[in-house]
Amino acid sequence: MEVCGGQATSISLDKSKYGTSWLNDGVQGGSPIFKHTFNFMRRYGHEPRGVKLQVSFGQGKESFWTNCFPSQMVDQFSADIKKFGKVLKLIKYTMPVLGLVPIKTMLRMFFFSKDFGDKMVFPLIALFLGNQTANVSCAILERLFDDPNMKLWDYDPETLLPNLPDMVTFPNCHDFYSDWCADLRSKGVEIRLGTDVCAILGRSKMGVVLQTQPFDPYPKDRAGEHTSPLATTETYDEMVLAILADAAKNLLGNNATWKEKFILGGAKFFDDVTITHSDSKYFQKLYETRFKPELCAQPKSKEQEDKINFSKNVGSGPGSEPGGFRPMYYTHSYPEDPQKIEMSFDCTNYQHQFRMDNDTDKAPIPYENHVFQSIFLDRTNRHLWTIDQIDKDKIIEKKWWHQLGHRWQHYVRVVPLMMFINGKNHTWFSGSWTLVNMHEMACVSGIAAAYRLGADYEKFDDFAEELFKKYLLISHGVIYKGSKKQQ
Repeated sequence: MEVCGGQATSISLDKSKYGTSWLNDGVQGGSPIFKHTFNFMRRYGHEPRGVKLQVSFGQGKESFWTNCFPSQMVDQFSADIKKFGKVLKLIKYTMPVLGLVPIKTMLRMFFFSKDFGDKMVFPLIALFLGNQTANVSCAILERLFDDPNMKLWDYDPETLLPNLPDMVTFPNCHDFYSDWCADLRSKGVEIRLGTDVCAILGRSKMGVVLQTQPFDPYPKDRAGEHTSPLATTETYDEMVLAILADAAKNLLGNNATWKEKFILGGAKFFDDVTITHSDSKYFQKLYETRFKPELCAQPKSKEQEDKINFSKNVGSGPGSEPGGFRPMYYTHSYPEDPQKIEMSFDCTNYQHQFRMDNDTDKAPIPYENHVFQSIFLDRTNRHLWTIDQIDKDKIIEKKWWHQLGHRWQHYVRVVPLMMFINGKNHTWFSGSWTLVNMHEMACVSGIAAAYRLGADYEKFDDFAEELFKKYLLISHGVIYKGSKKQQ
């Protein structure tokens, strides 16, 4: 990489056309529980902004549902939604057993409607976990709804997803990580971008010996290439591999222990591609982008009437949220295989910078100039993708990503066993893949490695400290006894 931040990247936009000069295209935001992430951002003067999440799942009366107003499909699956809450509690209290069961199996075990899983559960889980949603373990499903340190939203017994839950959009990630990098360099930290660790030659009592080469990440469709045939041999006391598990396993090569090969080999990754574009016709063809009376079910309470009025833009929402149905997150399931999903964002509706200098009751720019991001999951499903329907003249950016699949096997073979390889052979591992693919976990995993190497944990929030404590126990097998590290 030539920039800091890993997958948290930003791109430039034409402000005169799109209403802002930048877009976060790798990591757009997260949950209010991302305490460590926000603490780092605020340290360098970059403020995350709150937003009320609106979703639009499926298309047409038979498949559409949203968290903004009552739909016929939510009414249809009301019994399944209520039963789902009871099953979440059962999973919680039988975690060692049911926790390892994949979601698709659990739905069959408890006789949920197949359409309930295909049209409601899988799209909702895909919002944060991306590909392989049907194979996600029930432990993660339950944590996302119930664990105070991990949950993204509360379970709603009437609608599954609560009305307009709080989410947070990130500031300009490129600027934030650049400022963090500059600050570390000013304190004497050497940060080398555009440099590849091409080989690990040995790990012993004498330290870690590795080779580096200059690297350009952009050629060959971002596969990158070395820019010099000369490699430099370097020796370090300790090594933190803040890279994906499969990359760490390949880099360790013959130096990997059998434990490292087994554990790292249990993490499975998939190649996804994101297309950032402004093809509003494609978007309207594939998704429900505006309020339509025929999509709305008859209200059964004053609360539901208020939701409908909000969506019609004739009333405000919780916390004086300006009215109007402005979905941010969309999913499209393939008729040929409903468990497989592609996702999209209306970035203009989601990311705060598009609205900061405009009247919040009105779209800052015409819909045809909205910036969208369509995410196509798992290259092996290329034959299902709608990617070729996007107008090539309206594509702003295309990026491939190597993403973790949250399969149930990951929580048998990888997560609980990381403690047996962390710190062994002068080697430590960090990255969101060590638990769940969220920016917050990437931050916490790095802090944990630093803590194990002798740094203090700087407590700033009780909630954040509790998350760090749990992560340290799970991934390092260490009981946290306070912010000061005992040497």
